[in-house]
Amino acid sequence: MATALAPRIDRSRALYERALRSLAGGVGSMARGTFAGYAPHPLYMDRGEGARIYDVDGNEYVDYLLALGPLILGHRPPAVTKAVVETIERSGSMLGTNHPLEPDLAERVVRAVPGADLVRFSNSGTEAVMMALRIARAFTGRRRIVRFEGHFHGWADAIQWSVRPPVAAAGLEHAPRPLPAAPGIPEELAETIVVLPWNRPDLLERTIRDRRSEIAAVITEPLMANNGCVEPQPGFLRAVREVTAAHDVLLIFDEVITGFRLALGGAQERYGVRADLATFAKALGAGYPISAVAGRRDVMELVARNEVPYLGTYNTSSLVVAAAIATLDELARPGTYERLHALGERLANGLRDEFRGAGIPALVQGPGPVFQLWFTETPATTYREAIAKAKPAFYAAFQQAMLRRGVLFHPSQQEHLFLSTAHTDGDVDRTLEAARGAVAEIRDRFA
Repeated sequence: MATALAPRIDRSRALYERALRSLAGGVGSMARGTFAGYAPHPLYMDRGEGARIYDVDGNEYVDYLLALGPLILGHRPPAVTKAVVETIERSGSMLGTNHPLEPDLAERVVRAVPGADLVRFSNSGTEAVMMALRIARAFTGRRRIVRFEGHFHGWADAIQWSVRPPVAAAGLEHAPRPLPAAPGIPEELAETIVVLPWNRPDLLERTIRDRRSEIAAVITEPLMANNGCVEPQPGFLRAVREVTAAHDVLLIFDEVITGFRLALGGAQERYGVRADLATFAKALGAGYPISAVAGRRDVMELVARNEVPYLGTYNTSSLVVAAAIATLDELARPGTYERLHALGERLANGLRDEFRGAGIPALVQGPGPVFQLWFTETPATTYREAIAKAKPAFYAAFQQAMLRRGVLFHPSQQEHLFLSTAHTDGDVDRTLEAARGAVAEIRDRFA
């Protein structure tokens, strides 16, 4: 195996150079490429086991990337692997018809998620959000969606606005200008979006009061996970719930990241706030492609009656449903989330203490199973505060120093560290030991 401070990356480099010749950008998703911060080129992984991942050059890492979130049980969890193998051997990957596992999974989701009376499944978080928005518009007869600056709800044209907008172009903070997140998104769709700063209940209340007849729904990440785990201020989510309910506007929680991660009932359980609709993916399938929309019976009845068609050839394939059932059964074991939160908090506090011991201000934002380090003394509460407080060069240097010491997490300050049930106290010990050397390295570099 390569030494911790000089890992071999020859095969990764060769594979990337090969991929560039036929695969657009050399990667399957921009989240894995140099644009995302991987330098000098992306790593190519060979296999994973529990909380460890191994690259094609033979280097081993403690994995806090966890496939950008789905691997809530770690790599190759035995119960999920067993369920998938048994299902594919018995019935194949998909049947193209209804099958007995579908109601089994639906019952588990409805039982776990507060406010979920009915659920329907699809394949990705983006698809689930698209359906939730369509359902909300159909239910209310209105067309505008309120979304918050800096939140991410997938890459569909209708909602990929003001995700990480340049502040200079985004207008006033109290009245942000909707900005498409990519070329090719029709500018006309700006008329269907209202953008507001997060954690500002007064602005939301005023907007909904003044434009109630136009607004179908407010969609929010309960935790702004896609910009460094900015947490809701005390009472904010409850205020959102109250103002939307008072004006007959639907509340949609995008729980693609928080669902089945913060608690078995997701953010709705953790924060004690029920949404009208919620979307799920990532941790639901422990690495298999499944997502869901769940919500109030009267709202979801539009789907049940086929007034809002909910389609998809690959929806509820037997393989992914088997994976999701096994995942939820594992997560429902007593003590799972208590241990996950405790381990995450131990890691987060240990990392923070290493920086403070070196005289570098640092804090942690986010709950135990998903969090981010910030090199500042006061937490961000909005997207613009997060951008102002970010130190991307400093953070990237830390990530690279940790990678050389056998610890993997995303190189972007705007992403986060994930924990799985496969992580152990030994993994945390190894991570904190690596951090000690990495902190000293970057302290000397940036002194």
